[in-house]
Amino acid sequence: MKQVATEQEYREQITKDELTVGIFTTTWCPDCKRLAMFIDEIIEENQDKQWMKIDRDEFPEISEEQNVMGIPSLLVFKNGEKLAHLHSANAKTPDQVREFLNNL
Repeated sequence: MKQVATEQEYREQITKDELTVGIFTTTWCPDCKRLAMFIDEIIEENQDKQWMKIDRDEFPEISEEQNVMGIPSLLVFKNGEKLAHLHSANAKTPDQVREFLNNL
């Protein structure tokens, strides 16, 4: 999974004509650490999507623009449009994340 280093990199990725899943996270968040324990397996199962990780603390403007209030949150983009948003309260288990991705 690619770690977003610049706002331009983020903007270029979300405008692509493919599903991109952005995981909004931070280094200090306990729920983010729990997500990290199982997300690699889910990424492996969903290789038809592009994946990127955005540190909410490094890019607060992007987080605010996308209404990311809790972390971790998973947002799905295509052609510059946000198609779906899995809020932090519902991103705590592998089953919740899989169900979200299966409904895209």
